[in-house]
Order: sequence, then C-alpha cells, then structure tokens
Amino acid sequence: MVEPSLDVLVVGAGPVGLTLAAALTHHGVRCRLVEKAPVPSDKSKALAVWTRSMELLDGLGLADAFLQTGLRIGGGSMYAGGKRLVHLDLTGTESPFGFPLMIPQNETERLLAEHLAGAGVAVERGVELTGFVETADAVQATLRHPDGRDETLVVPWLVGCDGAHSTVRHTLGMEFAGHPDPSDWMLADVHVAGDLARDEVSIFWNDEGVLAVFPIDRRRVRLIADQGIAQPGKPEAEVTLAHAQAVLDARGPGGLVLSDPIWLTNFRINERKVAEYRRGRVMLAGDAAHIHSPAGGQGMNTGMQDAFNLAWKLALIQRGRGQTEPLLRSYSVERSAVGDQVLRNAERFTTIATLRSPIARWLRDHIAPIVGAFGAVQERVRNEWWELSINYRQSPLSWEQWPPHGGGLPAGDRLCDAPLTAPDGDATSVFTVLRGARRQALLLIPASHARDAVARLAAIAADAAGAFPDLLDAHVVLPAGSAPTLETPGVCTWIDTEGRLHDRLHATVATLVVVRPDGYVGFRCQPADGHGLLAYLGRYLVGGGAG
Repeated sequence: MVEPSLDVLVVGAGPVGLTLAAALTHHGVRCRLVEKAPVPSDKSKALAVWTRSMELLDGLGLADAFLQTGLRIGGGSMYAGGKRLVHLDLTGTESPFGFPLMIPQNETERLLAEHLAGAGVAVERGVELTGFVETADAVQATLRHPDGRDETLVVPWLVGCDGAHSTVRHTLGMEFAGHPDPSDWMLADVHVAGDLARDEVSIFWNDEGVLAVFPIDRRRVRLIADQGIAQPGKPEAEVTLAHAQAVLDARGPGGLVLSDPIWLTNFRINERKVAEYRRGRVMLAGDAAHIHSPAGGQGMNTGMQDAFNLAWKLALIQRGRGQTEPLLRSYSVERSAVGDQVLRNAERFTTIATLRSPIARWLRDHIAPIVGAFGAVQERVRNEWWELSINYRQSPLSWEQWPPHGGGLPAGDRLCDAPLTAPDGDATSVFTVLRGARRQALLLIPASHARDAVARLAAIAADAAGAFPDLLDAHVVLPAGSAPTLETPGVCTWIDTEGRLHDRLHATVATLVVVRPDGYVGFRCQPADGHGLLAYLGRYLVGGGAG
C-alpha cells in the first residue's frame, strides 16, 4: 500500500537532494530525504553558485541567506608568461544576481538544511537505500536505519540524488557512459598571504600545467592544478602544504605564502552521463546523472537546476493536474540536453587549459587576448558561466505561434527581468512579481493601453482560467506611459516602466506568453490566439475542477 502521507522519496542529501526537497516542499509536495552519511560533510567541494541558481533560490526565499554567507566575485583573469592575457568582467545588470557567488558547498548544504528544517522537513541521516522495486503505480523501497532495522516504504516517486556512485542508478542498471581525463589533479583549500586579487578567479597557464585560484573568503583560497598525465597503476602522491606551495611558486604570480590548510587532496576527472534521466517512476538528478570536469564550476549548479526543473512537474502530477508522460519526458529531454552541453564546455575548457604541445600552447596564449577582447565573446562567456544561456528550445513543452523573423525571446528561453510599475505607482520588476511562482504565469501584453485591446486579452485569460482552473496566474503588462489607474478585473495589472519587456519580447502587437514556474518561456503567441493557448496548455495540464 502506498504511504498516504508521502509523495516522493529523495535519496541523497547533498546540495541537489536538499534543493529538490526544498523545491518540492515549496510546491506542496510531501517528501522524505534520506542520506546514508551519518553526519554532514565538512568539505568545501563545489564553490560557485551562479546567477541562474541564485534566481531560482530566490524563489524559495533563500537569496539573502546565501548573499550574507558568500563572497561576490567581480571577474576572472587568465595569465601566461607573467602577463595577464584576458580579463573577463563577470558582473552585469541582466539579473538581480549579476555576479558569481563563492560559498563552500558545506555552507550551501547547511543553509538548505536549515531552510528545510524551518519547513518541517528533516534530513534522515544514517539511513541507506538498499534496494527498490517499481510496480505499476508505486515504488517499493527498502531503507536500512542506523540501528540495523530495515524499513519497507511504498511511495509514488523516487529520485536518486545520491552522487556519482549512485545506488539508484546502479539498481536501474543505467549505463554511465563516458571516459576518464588522462591527468592527475591537485586541490588545496588554504589560507594565503600576499598580493592576490581577492574578488576574482585567477587562472595561470604554464608550461608545467594549469593553476586555478578561486577566492573562498578574504583570506582563504582554493588552488586546483593538473599534475601531468596519470600513470596506470601508480598511486597518486599525497598532497601536502609544501607541495601546494611549490606548485603556486612555479605557476603563480610569486610572493604568495600558503598556511593553515583546510583541505588537501588529489583527484582524477571523469566525464560521464546517463542517456535518460528517468525510468518509470524513478528519476536521477545531479551527479547521479552526470559528472564532469570542475572547469567552469558548473556541476553543483547543474544538479540544483535539475531539481528545480523536476519539482514543479512532479507537483502538478501528484496533484492530478499535470499529465505524467509529457511532463516527465520533458524533464529527461530538457536536462539531458543541458548535461550534454555542460560536459562539452567543461571538457573543451579543460583541454585548452592542459595543452601539452608547445606549439598549441603558443597559439592559445597569443589567440586568447585577441578573442577575449571582443565584447560579444565576453558576453557569451559570461552568460554561459552564469548559466543564463541555458534554454529548452527543443523541449516538448516549448511551443510557439510566432511570425517568421518576428524576433524576441523564443519559447524555451529564460524570461528576462524588467522594471514594472504597479497601478498604485509602486516600483517592482518582472522577477519580483513572479518570484516563487507555483503556477504557470500568463503574460498578456497589449501593444497599446486601449481598453478594447486589453479587454480582448483579458477575455482570453478568462477562457483559459475556466478550462484550467487554479493553474494560471494572469498578468496584463501595459506599455510604458499607460494610465496607472487602468486595471483589468480578474488579472494583475502592471506597467512596463521602461518598455523593456515589450522590447525584449518584441510585443509589437497583442502578445501572449506562458512562463513556467521555473522561469522559462513555455509558449509565446503573436498575434494573441486563445485557441492556440488552450491547445498548448492541454499538452501537459489536466483541465477541470481543482485537484
């Protein structure tokens, strides 16, 4: 019998499992979170929380806690031969969180766990998943508790967030296809004294290999360096403070002194990924589904965004308001494509950083300053690191009725932010209005503030709300300069203060845009067509009475 008080069993309480449990709870989904490790990790591990992850964490009310704990970074520089080749400005106004945030993974986990505890969800530590069997309408899982007691649990859905050696993935028999990187690597989290930029990432290309320096706080940094080609059968040498200092002296800027090591280790990189993130009632997220080079710092963020993508879909399904196959198929399609992209980028960056050929290194060091000087290149790199360039344009949930060469944000792209004004004159923004959304947002964007133009869009919204009750939040966004007292019954009304939203969406005529709870455009339609809107919503929602 299915446990009546439980919807999802989340296995693994790293940052991905914690994020998934937090997002599920936000959407009203009841979950248990089990973790076989008896105590939280004290290791810093993943450091960077990127812009897109911060936007999603903000929807859970966690942004302030992360900002108070982490260190904002302003840029990144690449050096070779004692000269700075490239400086990347990693700040911008495209997002309220237009900067990287450095925060040790153990602190990320602490903040998420405290947030969950405040919502009444505890991490069940020392509890190990030993096996599971899927039935037609549930998953029967066996949990082993710290006292040796076995518990049998029958739950509608199981999600494996249990890392690179995932029990869930192994039990499913999924191939973790890929290959190891040929190099040995060193990691050192240490305190440093000397003249070093404390607000940017520094990467040093050297004949002996690459050295990357990541600030953790104002005194502490992480060093990552390749140690040359791994020798089969030869154990990796122990990393010591003296060895880390020698690598820094040989490859870094000079004049820096390391002390008080927090974590010294060596590692080897694997590039691996499953083909599908879902089988039946069991899903994978995070390192259980994909692992890759730490270059670019995308791993943890990618896993956390797996969790945000999955949570709202499971919530709709569990409430009986979403169609199971379209929604869960889209999870695998969308996030597997992102995983492929992240693997390619990380492998490419690692390859460039560890070139062995002197000729190849010479070409790299001379081409990089030329290419890096272009603003378009900087913007592209920034958006990839920030993870704002992630899109779901090929998703089965992305659909549009749009004029050829009509421009604007395609279906599948992240919705942009823009300043708005409320009818009472208060200033706000698109992201503020949609923050923490639990339902699909329907943006009704007239090209003018004429009452009949607004009324036609409001009628479309009313029809959609009637067909899919309690699943849509409708917003009329009037052009800049509209009368602040012009309101429409049944929908929220805003004014596009600077015209930025109309411009970015190319809303030159009456336009409809559906925004998913995770902030991506699901559907866009121009000119506005109520029948097209209903057909789109019918692809994955269940109409009728409230569930």
